[in-house]
Amino acid sequence: MQEALIIQFAKEPVPGQVKTRMLPALDLEQAAKLHCDLVFWTVQTLTSAAVGDVELAVAGAVESPLFEQCRKLGVHEIRPQQGVGLGQRMFHALKDGLSRYRYVLLVGSDCPQIDSAYLRQALAALADSDVVLGPAEDGGYVLIGVKAVAWSWFDGVHWGTDSVYRQTVARLEADGARWAALHVLQDIDRPEDLHLWRRIAGAL
Repeated sequence: MQEALIIQFAKEPVPGQVKTRMLPALDLEQAAKLHCDLVFWTVQTLTSAAVGDVELAVAGAVESPLFEQCRKLGVHEIRPQQGVGLGQRMFHALKDGLSRYRYVLLVGSDCPQIDSAYLRQALAALADSDVVLGPAEDGGYVLIGVKAVAWSWFDGVHWGTDSVYRQTVARLEADGARWAALHVLQDIDRPEDLHLWRRIAGAL
């Protein structure tokens, strides 16, 4: 069994189906471009961190040119997401990853504040915990890392709301899971988040 896998969740960049909460500050094409930029940025971060193999778990067409670009950056595999609803898709990806790796980290494509140090902190936390969460400012989480996984941690969580992190922690504690938390980061989800993305991207 290999040591560590990082799974990045990403959607096919179809205008009108990605980054819709950015409307009307961005139009459909601009929102889709933002999505592509964030996906690509996250892949670059994960592959350059060199802490484990990187896979993309894709909602939509895995043959998208965006994902082929990602493969050229060192993505190990591109797989379709499995399941109905975000909770099922995350659980399936983590469970499948744990069949092949000792530790699995799962991240979205919306948090450019994730860096190599954050990923290393997450893996280090799993030495003493079953689960590590990276909380988001909006009440969700930007990262979940596991060395064991249970469906009960995802079942019934109100995805896309400001109670996701709180509900997940309650499920972990009810299950007796050992868990740890990293520091809070900010997703790029709404127009008021764009200034952060422009500052980060402009720092290159």
